Amino acid sequence: MNAIPRQEFPLWPEGAPGALGNAPKDIPTLTPFLPDPAIATGAALVIFPGGGYEMHAPHEGKGYADFFVQQGIACFVLKYRLGSEGYRHPRMLEDAARAVRTVRSNAVDWKIDPVRIGIIGSSAGGHLASTLVTHFDAGNPDSPDPIERASNRPDLAILCYAVISFGPEGHAGSRDTLLGKNAPHELVRHLSNELQVTPRTPTCFIWHTWDDAVVKVENSLLFAAALRKAGVKFDLHVYEQGIHGIGLSKGLKPGSLHPWVDDCVFWLNVQGFLKPDILP
Repeated sequence: MNAIPRQEFPLWPEGAPGALGNAPKDIPTLTPFLPDPAIATGAALVIFPGGGYEMHAPHEGKGYADFFVQQGIACFVLKYRLGSEGYRHPRMLEDAARAVRTVRSNAVDWKIDPVRIGIIGSSAGGHLASTLVTHFDAGNPDSPDPIERASNRPDLAILCYAVISFGPEGHAGSRDTLLGKNAPHELVRHLSNELQVTPRTPTCFIWHTWDDAVVKVENSLLFAAALRKAGVKFDLHVYEQGIHGIGLSKGLKPGSLHPWVDDCVFWLNVQGFLKPDILP
């Protein structure tokens, strides 16, 4: 069943920092998909679609929202700025951080628990998600903007065949589109997120396929190893078969879902995202 989205809105009503214009491509937005109140759990997911930092793949955006809303989770699909439209880091991270701050700041209005806000990203969207879980902050208490006072730390992350590293096992196309060609070594290392994990990194569900021919499975293995070293809990699933960009079911028989979906739902239940709670 497809979820009915609420009105898409800009993350910065007065214009995003570093905007190159005021066309739709210059305006990062968030689109809410809210569950039926009868099944709402109070948890939320902010969704970062993949697309190599060149586009937003709909099946990894609204497609995920359609599914997770049926599990009672409020979903928010982020349209972040793209390298193909002239943007470079840190604009995408600014958009992702602002999206989480926005959801947390409006938790009461959307009937969301502010400590059960996760993120999910696929491919390059997974790189953006892994960047946020390793480069978050507590907010600026002195900002005149109440949204900027909120923390942008996700409470958990789901990383789907994610680009993680910009090293030898990484995805050169995503790196060059995000940072530009011949980016400084220090910046490349700073955004090789397996090198940036700390004990404060939130718990993660990580999945990949062994035969992914676009983004190597080593990206997920390196990140899981870094989480383990830092003492951060995670669920890691490596499936033998599956094309890159599967989403929920791409390339599978009509009506079927990839096994990661059930595994992720099980994990979300363990994390308390599928259990209704008393909201503030």
